[in-house]
Amino acid sequence: MRLIAKKYVKKLEENVKVREQRRMEESRVETVYIVRPNHLNAAGRLFGGMLVQWIDEAAGIVAMRHTRENCITASIDNLKFIRGAYLGEHVVIIGRVTYVGNTSMEVRVDTYVEDKQGMRRPINRAYLTMVALDENDHPIQVPELIIETEEQRGEWEAAQKRREMRELRRKEGF
Repeated sequence: MRLIAKKYVKKLEENVKVREQRRMEESRVETVYIVRPNHLNAAGRLFGGMLVQWIDEAAGIVAMRHTRENCITASIDNLKFIRGAYLGEHVVIIGRVTYVGNTSMEVRVDTYVEDKQGMRRPINRAYLTMVALDENDHPIQVPELIIETEEQRGEWEAAQKRREMRELRRKEGF
């Protein structure tokens, strides 16, 4: 009887996969762009679509750093344009994971214009939901997120609320 129990326990242990963990800072990304003439819209400002592309790229790198797997964008939420960026300005994009579920994660991306003295002014904030994929393009489990500070805990809790709101909108067809 003991031998059977030991074999059963060993089989259970083999099937239990320990979920990896990562710190927020391990996946943080900061990129800088110079606004060039081909980035401008008819009003002479950075074209919103170009900024969305840069944000999506940064979020993808954040997600891949966190999971060490390929990731895709499932949604972009709360994309707020605070002010414009103009020709020759430096655009700084900072992304980090704020929340993880089972196969998806939320990535917060903040965008700033940086002047020559290094002063940054916010121009955009976006939250993207990214999904990790295996080699067959099937969703896979993402590493847990280690929360180390009160600020990170606040980000996590706010992300949970945003997730609940997305679920509610989805269920209601919005």
